[in-house]
Amino acid sequence: MNKIPQITLAFWIMKICATTLGETAGDLVSMTLHVGYAVSSILLISLFLIALTGQLLSKEFKPVLYWTVILATSTAGTTMSDFMDRTLGLGYATGSAILISLLVSILVIWRLVEGSLSVDKITSRRGEVFYWTAILFSNTLGTALGDYLADDSGLGFLGGALVISSLLVVVILCHYLTKLSPVLLFWIAFILTRPFGATFGDLLTKPLEKGGLGFGTIGSSIILFVILVGLIAYSMRKKTVAGGESVS
Repeated sequence: MNKIPQITLAFWIMKICATTLGETAGDLVSMTLHVGYAVSSILLISLFLIALTGQLLSKEFKPVLYWTVILATSTAGTTMSDFMDRTLGLGYATGSAILISLLVSILVIWRLVEGSLSVDKITSRRGEVFYWTAILFSNTLGTALGDYLADDSGLGFLGGALVISSLLVVVILCHYLTKLSPVLLFWIAFILTRPFGATFGDLLTKPLEKGGLGFGTIGSSIILFVILVGLIAYSMRKKTVAGGESVS
């Protein structure tokens, strides 16, 4: 009863797309619609819990449900990070340090309780809860890191995206050329793809005079949503053809 996808190139493409959409959609709710970071966080965390409940109750892997939860963690992570860093005034560096500590603590407890941090096959309900908790905090951490690179570091949106891209290339090289733990490399890559999505999302939404492309939160969210839906539909069709049966 494994309900997580295989870690392939398609997985990482969809993950980057989902986290970038999470950045633009989170900004759309909190800033464009003027809901505010605190209320947005409560609303989006509630949606995350609803989607997660469906995922936990499911008896099989369902791509639409799985990526809905990923998107929910990314969107909620965006507003949670902004609430910590901006509303509470912690700043991006302090917020990132707190989130790193929380994420490491979750992974350590997961390892001690389950005996493994496997991301290839999770069959217990408790393992699923650890998995999704780690994903929620990794996406929240990724937002804080992305904002730090784009704003406080002076690199700007494009510079931040280039730095994260370079780090991801290093992780890929380590995967193929070293004997470092695949699980460790997975979580490093999972965390790094979130700030890449955050900086790329800012690049799409911010106006031209601020170094962005000027698509705005609404336009960028629509574009990314269409791309993500297309990728999910393609993966479902490919699995259906390979397995000879429908996947929902």
